[in-house]
Amino acid sequence: MNNVLFVGFKGKNNASGVLVEQLSLNHLLLTNSFAGLRRDIDSVRNEYDCVVMFGVDKTLTDSVRIDKVASFNGITKATAINLQSIKDKLADGGVAAEISEIPTAYLCNEAYWHMLEKSSGRAVFIHMPTMKHVDECFIGRMKKLFQGVIEL
Repeated sequence: MNNVLFVGFKGKNNASGVLVEQLSLNHLLLTNSFAGLRRDIDSVRNEYDCVVMFGVDKTLTDSVRIDKVASFNGITKATAINLQSIKDKLADGGVAAEISEIPTAYLCNEAYWHMLEKSSGRAVFIHMPTMKHVDECFIGRMKKLFQGVIEL
């Protein structure tokens, strides 16, 4: 996988944005509104092998959740990416992860759904803790795991 777009959300205290800005120059920060994120996703060109999206979940403290599906207007879409492989890579790197088959209900879900639609399923969404629970060690482990070539 050599052409990966990393996506997070805007905000200087948003852990997902902090991570993707450190991961790659090839990143996108989504606007924190439904209309804004849709415009942001519509602007992405279809030139990526994969899109790795990050968002925050305030219920997470020391682990991440990999979302398999997103739902919008009663239509559910699932990623085509091997999530078990990502979970295993995270575990090998010291980051606990779970795979969820239950769509979330807010901005992250809608962003994921639209990106799955745009990328023909070649996207994955990973929820991570907020800045309150993220330190430089956590960011460092995530950077190491996702920088460079990652087989998704």
